[in-house]
Amino acid sequence: MGFLKDFKTFLMKGDIVSLATAVIIGGAFKTIVSSLAKDIIMPFVGLFLGNKNVNDLFFVLGKGSYETLAEAKEAGAPIMTYGNFVQSVIDFVIIGFVIFMFLKAYEKTKKKEEPKPEAPKGPTQEELLIEIRDLLANK
Repeated sequence: MGFLKDFKTFLMKGDIVSLATAVIIGGAFKTIVSSLAKDIIMPFVGLFLGNKNVNDLFFVLGKGSYETLAEAKEAGAPIMTYGNFVQSVIDFVIIGFVIFMFLKAYEKTKKKEEPKPEAPKGPTQEELLIEIRDLLANK
């Protein structure tokens, strides 16, 4: 019974509950930010690239010339789909920026802690020795 009780205590600690909540909210937050990148920002990047989808950017490693990524894959040509990497880097930067802005806003909402007054300092070692000397001299 001790093991199950310890395990239950471990699961009910505030840290574990906070971590579980953070993971769930993080998953939902990732979906929102990914949608921001994919559905809002990337169409403008594609427009800048001449109406191309960034994920469809590729480079043929062997011989041959293909207009689209689908044609190159269908032909079985060796290709490097660098567009996927570019998309991942852009997603990372966007997610990092959104998290940075979220944390900056969160920090502004927190109360600034008042500096704690310093505890009064006690007597120095020399002062204590003088006091002990004087007490001994008076006896």
